[in-house]
Amino acid sequence: MKKEMATLGGGCFWCLEAVFEETRGVLDVVSGYTGGQSSHPTYEAVSRGNTGHAEVVQITYDASIISYEEILKIFWLIHDPTSLNAQGNDVGTQYRSAIFYHDEMQKEKAQTSLKIFSAKFTKPIVTEIKPLEHFYKAEAYHQDYFKNNPNQGYCMFVVSPKVEHFKRELKDFVK
Repeated sequence: MKKEMATLGGGCFWCLEAVFEETRGVLDVVSGYTGGQSSHPTYEAVSRGNTGHAEVVQITYDASIISYEEILKIFWLIHDPTSLNAQGNDVGTQYRSAIFYHDEMQKEKAQTSLKIFSAKFTKPIVTEIKPLEHFYKAEAYHQDYFKNNPNQGYCMFVVSPKVEHFKRELKDFVK
């Protein structure tokens, strides 16, 4: 096993977490915050948009099963990277599209992936590519949110359709 990590923001972390938890080769997905100034971010502060942090997921995966490039392919195709600071009705910098790279190799692969996927969208991609400085794990009730709350309204109308889209359109990556 070759464990590696990726940290991505693409709207509400519940959506990203739910999709990547269904991805082959993914060992763990943790919802959290990064990219801002606050050293003790809370969901309430981040959702008010005054910490500078984005909602993100930190993905631990087995690189002998799924590559970083494949993780990024899923990322590009399960959210709208052309929407500035918003995903659907979730609006604010905390919902921005971002790749927080862990090392120079991830930075280069993210930049290459951005170029490849830019050709697949009609509007310009606005995804940030930045170094990961600090990752702050979100509160316990945000972890495995979709698994624990499948009948909650947001999960039924936003998260579930994304998971189903992933399973239908990217079935080669499904566990």
